Amino acid sequence: MFERFTADARLAVVEAQIVARESGSVEISPAHLLAGLVKTGVPLLTELGVSTEDVAAELARTRRRGGVSDADAEALTEFGINVEQIVERVEETHGAGALAGRLGPAKRGHIPFTSQSKKTLELSLKEAVRLGDKHLGQEHILLALAQQRGTDDVLARRGADYVTLRRVVQQRKAG
Repeated sequence: MFERFTADARLAVVEAQIVARESGSVEISPAHLLAGLVKTGVPLLTELGVSTEDVAAELARTRRRGGVSDADAEALTEFGINVEQIVERVEETHGAGALAGRLGPAKRGHIPFTSQSKKTLELSLKEAVRLGDKHLGQEHILLALAQQRGTDDVLARRGADYVTLRRVVQQRKAG
């Protein structure tokens, strides 16, 4: 499958592996794929006015909070739960980044994809085929991430939901 990836799409996957390794993850998740994309720069997001720095910051906050997204944190606030206070207390006791924690020893070499990441890459290929593209680019990965739980919300909150992304990609192709 990777032979169909454009150079930018391959670079995004390599960056995802680097992000996963640096965070101590033993697998590459869709959040790592999104982080890898934003590290390489995504013209489609820029075109939509989405700050890649903002996306990267939210992904970092989510990782620090042990997977609790900004949307989840806001929802919990409605029940009187302050996620930031909880994270701070845990970090006071167990050290900075305790909830992000290392899930295993830092690995050298290949880090496998989670099943959800594999599904993301399969959806990317399907998006490329649906659009009639011979190569799989960043835009196809982004379209797939906009359909995956967790990364879809990060994108949608910034006006880059699946429908919007798909429309912009089709407009680009048309002209």
